[in-house]
Amino acid sequence: MARILLAEDDQATRDLVKRALTADGHAVDLTQDGAEALETLTTSGASFDLLVSDVHMPGADGIELAQHAIARLPDLKLLLMSGFAEELDRARALQSPNLAVILKPFTLEQIRVAVRALLA
Repeated sequence: MARILLAEDDQATRDLVKRALTADGHAVDLTQDGAEALETLTTSGASFDLLVSDVHMPGADGIELAQHAIARLPDLKLLLMSGFAEELDRARALQSPNLAVILKPFTLEQIRVAVRALLA
């Protein structure tokens, strides 16, 4: 299964997404914001298959994080989450073939399906 980096500032959402993805057998590393996720991506030496990130976070937001990931790790798959349609429009504007978006709130099954589709 995949190694996933999850960047989400809301604990309840972070726990929900981690539970959904670990139930599918994925290894999930947690970060609390975009800055921490960017540091993990660039300094940990870990190889991730997928970055799942909220768009609206303090510090570096999910769009900024995705821009850095696309530039530095072009093969990394990206799933951006938001409860705001205009933020998802900003995410879609990144135009990466490895990018998908999901609107909050979502169910456990919806996040699992989105991740499976990206990793397929």
